[in-house]
Formats: sequence, structure tokens, C-alpha cells
Amino acid sequence: MEIERILKEAPRSCGVYIMKDKFGKILYVGKARSLKKRISSYFQKIQHPQKIERLILEVSDIEFIPTGSEQQALLLETNLIKENQPKYNISYRNNKSFPYIRITDEEYPAIYMCRTRKKERERYFGPYTNVKLLRSALKDIRRVFGFRSCKRLPKTACLYFRLNLCPAPCIGNISKRKYRRLIKDICLFLEGKHKDLLDLYFKKMGFFSERKKFERAAKIRDRIRAISSLFTFTGQLEELKRLLGLMRPPNRIEAFDISSISGSEKTGAMISFYMGSPDKKNYRRFKIKEVEGVDDYKCLEEILRRRYRRVIEENLLLPDLIIIDGGKAHLSCAERVLKELSLEIPVLAVAKSHPSMQRQTEEIFLSKRPKPLDIPLNSEFFHLIQRVRDEAHRFAIKYHRILRRKKIIGR
Repeated sequence: MEIERILKEAPRSCGVYIMKDKFGKILYVGKARSLKKRISSYFQKIQHPQKIERLILEVSDIEFIPTGSEQQALLLETNLIKENQPKYNISYRNNKSFPYIRITDEEYPAIYMCRTRKKERERYFGPYTNVKLLRSALKDIRRVFGFRSCKRLPKTACLYFRLNLCPAPCIGNISKRKYRRLIKDICLFLEGKHKDLLDLYFKKMGFFSERKKFERAAKIRDRIRAISSLFTFTGQLEELKRLLGLMRPPNRIEAFDISSISGSEKTGAMISFYMGSPDKKNYRRFKIKEVEGVDDYKCLEEILRRRYRRVIEENLLLPDLIIIDGGKAHLSCAERVLKELSLEIPVLAVAKSHPSMQRQTEEIFLSKRPKPLDIPLNSEFFHLIQRVRDEAHRFAIKYHRILRRKKIIGR
């Protein structure tokens, strides 16, 4: 991939970047508050340290993984370095002053930060490069799972128990088996296996719901929501992939909407989401040129055709999923245009349920599925679809208002 294209497509969010050579081998893993700014700094025409100069000469591609926070980026960066051992992360691996997360080898293991590895049978995660971010990450993990952090078990429950941050094994509030299961879940989280953890919790929630143990199912549901709040894009995109039967998680989503009033000043808009977050540099506006009168279907076909012809001509990245605000007829329009352009991209159309239905839902129409998926509004994965569609609608209306204002007042 050309460096110019990499710089152009780099997201502005915080996250992790992975530098690779021409063979796809990972050279360096780093984190940044702004991925775009950090990557751009590597390729500025200034004198870099010799190590950086050598790295830049070898880089052929860069992969980006945006995250919801710097704490998430820290945990992800550490896992990727440990897994891949990139040659340009030598100082990171060898520096013994960086902190670890320690999980003690006890009947009820404790979790806390430490500077050195002591016992072989204990588990350690790290090292981590930023103490402040690590402390913040541990607070987030504790809020989701709850764990013991005291060096010695007390005889009475402490403040952490009253704040729902510790299950209080000291007073027998949790069995040894359940607490060990909790520690295993935390380890999965620290290893970056969020998908495995969420899959496990979804199965458990279904198991308890089928047996009408709704209180236990609700507790697991709350934990799923809490994990998703930390790694929103991961949880929602994986769940979206599973429920929609997609080949891969829809990391790059493009959504379209049409805006007009009685056929006047017809406009279209496309917004882009990458890894669950708005990618505003890839938003696009369309002034409808070919359609007369009121015909949303023809307008939709026009903007889809213009968008993806350009994608083909300029060899741009294709989305993993297209979202349309509309029903089955809108879906058919989109499929027709993609077939005309010889493109195979999953398309999803979202329509509000019929007023006669007893409960409020959204009907999800998907390519190659004859019937809609009937999704309740409070479902976890639908929140992302809703955000994307609402953002497309907002952006389309904004452009339509601009054109109407120009027509009325001339500016």
C-alpha cells in the first residue's frame, strides 16, 4: 500500500497502529492518542533517530485498530507486542522498569499492579508502558468484573464490597469455584480475547433465560453491556457479524440517506463508520442531478452508482457493510446497482415496524434473506446500526438545509 494512501486513510481516533514490511511481517506496534497525527509524524521531512529511519525504510503497510480510549489502546498494544515480538519493539520488551498486572496464586487470587515478576505459578500481564493508563484500565476492569486486591484477606468486608467492586471472598460471599471462574474471565479480557469472552457470556445468558432464571441472565447481560462499553466496537461488530451471518466483522460501514421536501432540493448523503466510530473524513454529499420529481428509489440508485463507480475508478477501499434507511424496496435498489457494478457487498436496510405491531421494533432487511430480522430496539448490537443510520439522516438533512438556504437567501 502506498504511504500517501495510508496517511490519507489513517483515522483520527486513538488506537493502535501496526507497521509491516512488504512480506506482511510485523515490524513495530505502537499506540497513539491520534493515529493520524502519530503516523504523519513518521513521514515528515525531519531528522529522525537512526532506529526510526531504519524502520521507515522497511515499512510497506500500516494497519490501524481504533479504540474507545487510551486505556484500551495500552492493553491492546501490549498483547500484540507479546504475541508478535516485533523487532523494533526491543526496548519495550527488555525494559524491566515497566509495570505488570499480577494475579496471585491463592485460593482466592488477588489482582494488583507490580514492578517485578516473583513466583512462577502466578500470572503476569504486561509489561505496560504507562502507569497512569494502567491504573485507569484496572479501575475499568474492576468496575466490570470486581476482584480482590488486598494483600491479605481481612476478616470483614471492606469498602470495595459496598461499592460493588469486590465480591468479598473474605466473608464467604462468593464460592471458590465462582471466584476462579471470574478470574479466568478477567484473564481472557487481559489477553485481548474479548470475542471469546462475549461469546461465552451470550451463551450463558441464553442458558439462564431458557430456564427462566432471569435474575442471573440479567446480571450476565449487564456484564456484556459493561464489556461492550469498554470495547464498544469489538463487541458490537462481532455481534453484528454473528447475527447477520457476515463473512467478517463490518469494520468499515457506509450508510446512505436521501433528503427532500416534495421533491425540492433533493440531496443524498453518505457517512462512514470505521471500527464503530464516525470516520468523518470519508463523509460525502450528493446533489441529485438525474432524477425528476419525487422518487427516493431512483435518487438512492443515483448516489450509490456515483459513489461506487468512483470507488472502482480510484481503487478505494470497499466497505464491509452498506446500510440503507428504508425497506425491502430500497434494499432491492441497492442490490441492483451493486450487481450492475459487479460488486459483492452485504447490504442492510432498516425500516420501522408497522404501526399495527404490538411491540416497537425495527425491521432489518438483509441481502439474500427473504424475510426481515425482527430486532427489538433494546438489543445490544442494534445500537450501532441505529447510530449509523441516525448519523446518515442527520448529515443528509444538514446538507439539504444548506441548499435550501442558498436558494432562498443566496448564501
